[in-house]
Amino acid sequence: MENTTKNWRKNTALFLSSQTVSLFGSSIVQFAITWYIALETQSGIMMTLSIIFGFLPNLLLSPFAGVWADRYNRKTLIIVSDGVIALSTLVLAILFLTGHGSVWLLIGISAVRSIGTSIQTPAVSAFLPQLVPINKLTRVNAINQTIQSFMNLLSPVISGALLTVSTIDSIFFIDVVTAAMAIVILLFFLKVPAHKRASQKVKTTFFVDMREGLSYISQHKFVKVFLLFFAINSFLTSPAVFLTTLQVPRAFGDEVWRLTVMEIFFSVGMMLGGLGMATWGGFKNRYHTILTAGMLLAWLSIGLGIAPNYWVYVTMFGVIGLILPMNSTPTTVILQEKIHDDFRGRVFSVRSMISSSMMPLGMLIFGPLADIVSIDSIFIATGIGLIVLTLFMMRSKVLLEAGKPLSESEIQPEPASLSVKD
Repeated sequence: MENTTKNWRKNTALFLSSQTVSLFGSSIVQFAITWYIALETQSGIMMTLSIIFGFLPNLLLSPFAGVWADRYNRKTLIIVSDGVIALSTLVLAILFLTGHGSVWLLIGISAVRSIGTSIQTPAVSAFLPQLVPINKLTRVNAINQTIQSFMNLLSPVISGALLTVSTIDSIFFIDVVTAAMAIVILLFFLKVPAHKRASQKVKTTFFVDMREGLSYISQHKFVKVFLLFFAINSFLTSPAVFLTTLQVPRAFGDEVWRLTVMEIFFSVGMMLGGLGMATWGGFKNRYHTILTAGMLLAWLSIGLGIAPNYWVYVTMFGVIGLILPMNSTPTTVILQEKIHDDFRGRVFSVRSMISSSMMPLGMLIFGPLADIVSIDSIFIATGIGLIVLTLFMMRSKVLLEAGKPLSESEIQPEPASLSVKD
């Protein structure tokens, strides 16, 4: 037991380290791309196009990625996805260096990078429960959230500084190097057996697996209801996620430091929120934590629409970061706990597909609308919509039941995959 415990802690640390390194480079590059487009164009339509092209491949590939995550070695899929992202970023850097760079090229490469993300997202979400005992998932997910927030705190500072003193093409190489480092960690240092289904001979066709996954969701009442609310929430939160980058230069000034400070406030909030969740763990019923966070985020969205000045605005944005782990951590843990390992990849891929469709759909509406009406009014309207949604969610008995803690008989002390010697 001692050895196994040491193994899961060591493997979890290695895995989170690889993802932290990969995230760091990707975050720096993504901030640079987003800010470059926002500052160069200051156009709601161009921001909308960049978001749609960034999400569309994820939407199209998510059903396939979910089946792959349940069929094949998840660690291998994560390595492949990091490789796709690194290669596309290297191509982007070379094109910019040779004088062929443009906003349209950034949008196109964002679509290619999204292919890697679509493979990686369900694989990572499904892989973590292979490493971590189920009764430790909340703490580990919260710690992971805190680490990611710290990286997101550093990323805008570094990205903003680099954009000020150097050209954007030099920033792209950072992602190439960090992705290579993450691949090395996973490939040579993380020794974990594949999950049970990946080690068995596949007896069904790809499309049968996909159909079985959709059938599992449709027959699992909790998952079906949960994903419905998640879809509506993703649509209504899209302005707060994306339009803040456009709102700051329009309302308060187009200096890079303003965007940098906004992201710092948000990341500090996320980091403190992640630490809080790692320490506190949320309410006994995880769904109560989600509902509380949902109502607070709704009012904060309205607050963004009525903020009288820049510093009040960024403070509210920081508080949003503080509250988000209260929503995202229990949401992920509930799915990791309740979904059978054979279907976990497919369920997380559907969640990713919903996010990849509803947020761009929201921006397809709210982005052009932001060129017609004030972004303030969009924040207020969607905030009211989120309040109404949360009130409906409070009435769901099936979700309240799903949020209850697992009984002792349901808790798996050690991941089965780690009982095999590495």
